[in-house]
Amino acid sequence: MAIFKYKALNEEQKTISGLVDASDEESAVDTLKEKNLTIISLNKESEDSGSGFSFILDKIKPKDLVTFSRQLSVLISANVALVQAMKILVDQTENVKFKMVLSEITDDIDEGAQFSAALARKPDVFSDFFTNVVKSGETSGKLDEVLNYLADELEKDYDMQSKIKGAMIYPIFVLLLMTVVGVVMLVFVVPKLTSVMEESGVELPLPTKILIAVSDFLAAYWWLVVAGVIGGIVGFKAAKKNPTSKRFLDMVILRLPIFGPLFQNIYLVRFTRSLQTLIIGGVNISKALGIVAEVVSNSVYSELILKSKHEVEDGNSISGAFQDNKNVPNMVPQMMNVGEKTGKLDEVLKRITEFYTREIDNTVANLMTLMEPLIMIIMGIGVGIMVAAIILPMYQMAQGY
Repeated sequence: MAIFKYKALNEEQKTISGLVDASDEESAVDTLKEKNLTIISLNKESEDSGSGFSFILDKIKPKDLVTFSRQLSVLISANVALVQAMKILVDQTENVKFKMVLSEITDDIDEGAQFSAALARKPDVFSDFFTNVVKSGETSGKLDEVLNYLADELEKDYDMQSKIKGAMIYPIFVLLLMTVVGVVMLVFVVPKLTSVMEESGVELPLPTKILIAVSDFLAAYWWLVVAGVIGGIVGFKAAKKNPTSKRFLDMVILRLPIFGPLFQNIYLVRFTRSLQTLIIGGVNISKALGIVAEVVSNSVYSELILKSKHEVEDGNSISGAFQDNKNVPNMVPQMMNVGEKTGKLDEVLKRITEFYTREIDNTVANLMTLMEPLIMIIMGIGVGIMVAAIILPMYQMAQGY
């Protein structure tokens, strides 16, 4: 597959330009003709080498959306027309997949579509949250301010996720390395050592017998272990797509020791930050809650937020559904109630977001401090068990001689 840059006349005989993804030039021409475009020029922009790997590597990341929002805000505030600003960003964007998406959105705008409507046609890239905030900016005539604010909020969410992922990389890497080394030892090294022990006729201690049994199983049925790991990953992904099993997994996450409270704070921050952004953007409370229920990414909290949405539609307080819920600290509904009564709900949500963001930062910092000694202890126990299982029978053999 390749990316072609084109310039063409549309049905209104207006000159437009953009990008099209096609296997060759002839296919690109056919695609443009299907759109009722008269081609002026067509040039190959880049190539995918036929394997599809570049599109996998060019996955659209949250940082791409942050950069896009920030740059578009600057261009619009400098009185650059929206279509022209989008064309500039298409040329500047290095991510091939994102470049294609922006090019298609630019074409839609050029043909008369609203910016928010064009974004809504790409739900896999631009969420309802993003689209509705942009729509509020269009309605109020403050698109540049809304985009800049949206970039700030997306950046904060991106930074929070980056900190958490960064904190998890080290322990996950060490544990994976330990697992690989352990499997290699059990499959290739341990059998050679234990064969000598078994031939000596010495009564082997229980740890050694267990080690030999595990080693024999891995050597004979390694394919079963690999199949089990792959099956577990596939099964986990399938379970996350099923509403019932996803709710169970989401509940388990909230009940995990140490990590449970951390994830609880993450979901609360997503809720309060997203709701505050939508309220400031002028989206009504009921619609905002419906959008946030999808943004929060946890079934337990999504159900709670939707319950609150129904309460609001029935004329009740937004904080009512959060009262006495064990997954929500008492402070949250109490402060939200105060915000509703004073008409400063957005300000209260901002304060709650700041508080729980600090809690997340402190928890992540503490986790990073605790992880190193904890990993060392786990490594020590693993090495100790393996050494004991091998050294103990050797010591008994030496005593026999």
